Amino acid sequence: MPDGIQSFATQSRGPRQKKPDETNDVKIAYLTSGAGGMYCGSCLRDNTLARHLMQLGCDVELLPTYTPIRTDEVDVSSDRVLYGGINVFLQEKVSLFRHVPRILDAWLDRPRLLRWATFGRIQTNAAELGGLTVSMLRGEHGHQKKEVLRLVDYLADHARPDVVNLSNMLIAGFVPALKRRRDAPVLVTLQGDDLFLADLPERDQRAAIDAIGAIAPHVDGYITFSNYYADFMSAWLRLPREKFHLAPLGIDVDDFAGELPPRPADCPPTIGFLARHCPAKGLHVLVEAYLKLRAWRPDRVVRLHTAGWLGEGDRAYFDEQVARLRAAGFERDCHFAGVVDRRQKVEFLRSIDVFSAPTTYREPKGLFVLEALASGVPVVQPAHGAFPELLEATGGGRLVPPNDADALADALDALVESREEAAALGRTGREAVLARFHAAEVAARTLAIYREVARR
Repeated sequence: MPDGIQSFATQSRGPRQKKPDETNDVKIAYLTSGAGGMYCGSCLRDNTLARHLMQLGCDVELLPTYTPIRTDEVDVSSDRVLYGGINVFLQEKVSLFRHVPRILDAWLDRPRLLRWATFGRIQTNAAELGGLTVSMLRGEHGHQKKEVLRLVDYLADHARPDVVNLSNMLIAGFVPALKRRRDAPVLVTLQGDDLFLADLPERDQRAAIDAIGAIAPHVDGYITFSNYYADFMSAWLRLPREKFHLAPLGIDVDDFAGELPPRPADCPPTIGFLARHCPAKGLHVLVEAYLKLRAWRPDRVVRLHTAGWLGEGDRAYFDEQVARLRAAGFERDCHFAGVVDRRQKVEFLRSIDVFSAPTTYREPKGLFVLEALASGVPVVQPAHGAFPELLEATGGGRLVPPNDADALADALDALVESREEAAALGRTGREAVLARFHAAEVAARTLAIYREVARR
């Protein structure tokens, strides 16, 4: 077992309690990135962490950038939006907006306007955003200098944090300017930056990585959720490996605790998928595996239920998967639930027998794995990214070669056929998540990192 994950497994079983003489004297500014009305795994994770840090008594300000965040839990983020998405975009495309008065910028940064203007319309195609990405990483030397200086003024003069934590490296262009104003440690949580950078046009990718290299000396540390991602990002971006800290990935387990309702014995086995419906999350791989599984035993009914965000840019892709299921005659056994809120998510996960989101990329997080396991549902995931460490630590599933529909079908078939084995895996995974991958433990471990960095 990797050293970092081993350290998670040996933690106390249950939320960490604050000692009577312990004071939470670290003031934290946490900058997260809104996703234009979409449920985003990073937003969900950042909000959960901030909320549980607050429960530990910490002074935390969760500051959205670009747009307000969307979460299925209690939203503890600030109403203030930094790097407002409309202003950032207009200042990149139209030089006039780099000089307009603050009163107009403030009007364009209103959360209600940002929600209306960006809901479901955020363009995350890296090929179209290369210039903007590079400009943002250049900070005060980019087209968004006005936004950079405004953000620095807010942090240095108003928030005055002891530690600044960014949810990704792509918003770190302001850090050198901040360091000149306030010598507060800056940490960056890396949780998917490579996926966006890898899709940039080659010229923009080189420029972005060079800009990150210029920022890196001003960053005091990086947080990841797996040894794999720490090693990968350190090598790819040429970041000092000794600056990396490992924190557990975790979820709020309150809604998943308690007695699980029994599954009806006469209910056909159900395979579930809960993620964004796009190629990167591997829905097409799961559909291919499902079709194989059904073809092997035509007389056995197995259902496929999915839930999650479907963007307009992925509509044709999704329709293609539906057409494949329809052509095979399985349309009645398959159901798309769409976007689900917190209660619906819990109900969805409790209605399935095995979970799989066979991502085609090396996933750095895997919140959906923890949520499925917390529901007592075993998982089958590709053996890349953070999944091997996550499943070794929880014992709640099986790994298969990435992008291999035959191997995925075999593993799913085995768990569908043996509900006893599936239930045992689900119980093991659930116990591990409820004991060691809950948000209270994550907050305590992250606070320890903040304190360590702040003492240097």
